[in-house]
Amino acid sequence: MNVKTKLSDCLRPLMLGALFLGTAASAAVQSIDKVVAIVDNDVVMQSQLDQRVEEVQKTIAKRGAEVPPSSVLEQQVLERLIVENLQLQIGERSGIRITDEELNQAVGTIAQRNNMTVDQFRAALAHDGLSYDDARDQIRREMIISRVRQRRVAERIQISEQEVKNFLASDLGKMQLSEELHLANILIPTPESANSEAIQSAARQAMDVYQQLKQGADFAQLAIAKSGSDNALEGGDMGWRKAAQLPPPFDRELSAMSVGDITQPARTPGGFIILKLLEKRGGGNQTRDEVHVRHILIKPSEIRSEAETKRLAEALYTRIQAGEDFGELAKTYSEDPGSALNGGDLNWIDPNALVPEFRTVMNNTPQGQLSKPFKSPYGWHVLEVLGRRATDSTTQAREQQAMTVLRNRKYDEELQTWLRQIRDEAYVEIKLPGADQAQK
Repeated sequence: MNVKTKLSDCLRPLMLGALFLGTAASAAVQSIDKVVAIVDNDVVMQSQLDQRVEEVQKTIAKRGAEVPPSSVLEQQVLERLIVENLQLQIGERSGIRITDEELNQAVGTIAQRNNMTVDQFRAALAHDGLSYDDARDQIRREMIISRVRQRRVAERIQISEQEVKNFLASDLGKMQLSEELHLANILIPTPESANSEAIQSAARQAMDVYQQLKQGADFAQLAIAKSGSDNALEGGDMGWRKAAQLPPPFDRELSAMSVGDITQPARTPGGFIILKLLEKRGGGNQTRDEVHVRHILIKPSEIRSEAETKRLAEALYTRIQAGEDFGELAKTYSEDPGSALNGGDLNWIDPNALVPEFRTVMNNTPQGQLSKPFKSPYGWHVLEVLGRRATDSTTQAREQQAMTVLRNRKYDEELQTWLRQIRDEAYVEIKLPGADQAQK
């Protein structure tokens, strides 16, 4: 998606409307779209804000919750749009593109998860008053943002062997195999360079939110109205997490809590946070499927376009099909430093440790066969499945699981730090009346 076209996209409905208004064109001028925020080299339009606020209101109402005032939602939604816009601009500068084929596949996956066909999904959107084209555009944006985060945040994370050993030896490491927690959060943010007065003000605000919760206030509603976290508009829902994925002091505290309990406000690098335990699940050791797989990774670069990268992957696939040695080609061409010298061999691996694109192709490739070239956030791959097995929690599997948990824990922290960093470093001018407090 080219974020530079947002302005024309927003104005297009108004221009079409003018064709039908005829002599009422002067009235249309009064309702012309306007800029509500300047974000580096792009803008957020009033129509974008109105549309997203309406979508959020419908989502909240569909959950049966009370919809907050528009003035409260506008501030949260505008801040979300600003941060999304910054990430989309990074994606554009990085050359990240979502093809129509990838988008269609993503839409199909979403429909399937909701037990619908694509046509039923389109009809369901129309029933809720939502545009299918707008939904596709939003999915495209979210895919770009996901890839931007994968590149920019994941590369900041380093896990040492000692960290893995320490984790496995800890009580939390042992507990990791038994329990998952469904959490929601409210974050009262503090700027990186906050003085003591700003920190105390945030602490008082967090304690006020905590007292409201203790008196029976709805957690999701307060998250929408007050939280500065990236998931505020989802009622603060963080999804399912292992206790070991959470930074202290929440790791032990949450595992001892009952469903429905909330934590007292605690200081974190991003501000003061309150967590609610929504559900618990899991327990006991289970067998796990593992796959022995090898692959060749080809990455696009400044001197090799996306199309050229794809053609190279297809050429290597053809050569392997014709009888050339997979391992030798991997040593020569693969740009995965962790496996190239081993002929592309990833050894036995837990599919859950892999990105969805790689995992899906690997799961659909029969043992002993080669996959056709496919794309992931890392580049273009060709893979071969060498074997499959079900295994208990062996030492090797535990180490892989520990690596994944520690990476996820650091990812959450790094993501919030990175989002705050790009927001602080950006030029943002908010032009929405009454939303000055949304500008940080």
